[in-house]
Amino acid sequence: MAEKKSKRDSIGLDEKGCRTNNGFVQNEDILEKDPDPGSPADGPQPCSVGILGPGEPDFKDIRPYAGMPKEVLFHFSGQARYRVPRELLFWLTVAAVLVLTAGTIAMIAVSPKCLDWWQAGPMYQIYPRSFKDSDQDGNGDLKGIQDKLDYITTLNIKTVWITSFYKSSLKDFRHAVVDFREIDPIFGTMKDFENLVAAIHDRGLKLIIDFIPNHTSDKHAWFQWSRTRTGKYADYYIWHNCSHENGITIPPNNWLSVYGNSSWHFDDVRNQCYFHQFTKEQPDLNFRNPDVQEEIKEIIQFWLSKGVDGFSFEAVKFLLEAKHLRDEIQVNKNQTPDTVTHYAELYHDFTTTQVGMHDIVRSLRQTMDQQSREPGRYRFMGTEAYGDSIDRIMMYYGLPFIQEADFPFNDYLTRLDSPSGNSVFEVITSWMKHLPEGKWPNWMIGGPDNARLTSRLGKEYVNIMNMLVFTLPGTPITYYGEEIGMGNILATNLSESYNVDTLLSKSPMQWDNSSNAGFSEGNHTWLPTNTDYYTVNVAVQKSQPRSALTLYQELSLLHANELLLNRGWFCYLRTDSHHIVYTREMNGIDRVFLVVLNFGESSLLNLKEIISNIPTTVRIKLSTNSTKKGSEVDTQAITLGKGEGLIFEYNTKSLLHQQADARDRCFVSSRACYSSVLNILHSLC
Repeated sequence: MAEKKSKRDSIGLDEKGCRTNNGFVQNEDILEKDPDPGSPADGPQPCSVGILGPGEPDFKDIRPYAGMPKEVLFHFSGQARYRVPRELLFWLTVAAVLVLTAGTIAMIAVSPKCLDWWQAGPMYQIYPRSFKDSDQDGNGDLKGIQDKLDYITTLNIKTVWITSFYKSSLKDFRHAVVDFREIDPIFGTMKDFENLVAAIHDRGLKLIIDFIPNHTSDKHAWFQWSRTRTGKYADYYIWHNCSHENGITIPPNNWLSVYGNSSWHFDDVRNQCYFHQFTKEQPDLNFRNPDVQEEIKEIIQFWLSKGVDGFSFEAVKFLLEAKHLRDEIQVNKNQTPDTVTHYAELYHDFTTTQVGMHDIVRSLRQTMDQQSREPGRYRFMGTEAYGDSIDRIMMYYGLPFIQEADFPFNDYLTRLDSPSGNSVFEVITSWMKHLPEGKWPNWMIGGPDNARLTSRLGKEYVNIMNMLVFTLPGTPITYYGEEIGMGNILATNLSESYNVDTLLSKSPMQWDNSSNAGFSEGNHTWLPTNTDYYTVNVAVQKSQPRSALTLYQELSLLHANELLLNRGWFCYLRTDSHHIVYTREMNGIDRVFLVVLNFGESSLLNLKEIISNIPTTVRIKLSTNSTKKGSEVDTQAITLGKGEGLIFEYNTKSLLHQQADARDRCFVSSRACYSSVLNILHSLC
């Protein structure tokens, strides 16, 4: 027996009763027992280990145990009490996966497109030479912008837009670029720019910059090589033979520069005339040359690799000119041709918006898209086509399946020279009615090439215009200083060459009432500060609850937090020489914002006559007069002061855009509905 036990222990196998243990202990009730000495079990038993006989083994006295062999496992797994729960769990798992998959697909299918970063909040446009001077030389710079980023975040800005800062020969406000890959020393270094980009992104902001692909400076290396006919650069610009009579250059045709006089200038090195749409120091590139297009695309990629999030492409309508050199038609056909020297005296059918120009814009879009493949790194593209008709401007949105700009910049409100409800209404409805379906609008009330709002309309209209752009559908765009109501400076003499008409709106930012308005600690500034900076500045208005700055911050915060404003329908109700009345509403939200703006003198307005189902009293959500904020007013007698704006909030289930007789007065840019049950947006409206 000892020899048998030793052998059994060494191999972990019990052959007694033709059962194998495989090294595991079975249930206690079937443990081995010493055999009866008189039992036949004392003798050797014929048995084949691990091989079943022709009949099924008897598992009657066995219960499931850990480590059971497969024969035992198969026996119990087939029993109903084990099989049924197992199969039930399997099919429940399959059903759950199918339901989750179907639900995910359905959720994606009915969800509206999320707003991108350039749609989600306002843009803030900075003219860098006038924003903040960090090195006391009297010129604003990139470090100065970085120093003031915390202020920009208090405005609830989403995108910082910096105008041209490239190395330039200082003609036409830095648009005569000498090198597209260099920072002008006035603004700092490339390291300063990289630090600024990092700081902007650290604060959750985005950065777009200006880019004018149409022309360069005559000091640019490309032009210097072109005028000497060096290699491929010989055809980088538009050259043509011109004649001379009595020492006077006779241009090839009557085409005019935007600034007046002939757009052709003779170059005595090449002995030909080159074409320039703007000043003679800004020769036009030849975009019919594929090499030029590739150069521009490489420059775009260069700045995108630096972390830039998008571009404002300016002067794009000038990219191509007609191949022929036929004279453009005079506006006044009776005018003597030799006296036609002003740009407005010709129809520019051969020098703007030529066939093929939009193909170039699309190719720039494709270059941007190549850098937009990373999640969250979409690259924005805006275009400037100021002065074009509304139909031509809308073409920059592209076609239904061929995208160009995310939006062309809308400067129509910057052209208003007198306050009028009718004129403001015409600007709004003209853009919205021509807007292609699914495209996104934008609104700006100032810019570096326009007189400031205060100087155009009067300081009493600063708040109401800011209220307008923040309550319209689309992206509001603010030119630096408009949030505090800065005005133009008076004309002044400068040692540099500038277009004075666009100079007056570029005065230094007014930060406080210290020397130079806190813009610079230097002894001089490149432009004088406005004389009103003692009272019109950021520091003073921060502490005033009724200031333009405070209202701007409240409006931008409301715009960011309210679906009614950033995704809702716009429905206009009334317009006249004084008033504009419109609502912002959304399916699924039984609440409406009613905006009333008064561009005339003080008046009394009966809202019951305009909206029959409006409650007798409504609450003022925001007002240009802060003392009225939060108060309840009688809708049959709304008192409005000159330049006053009110945002009312009230509950209703009768939304205007759902009413047949009001649908032609309602617009939406990104259709969406709200489900209060699921707290989500959907498109099943």
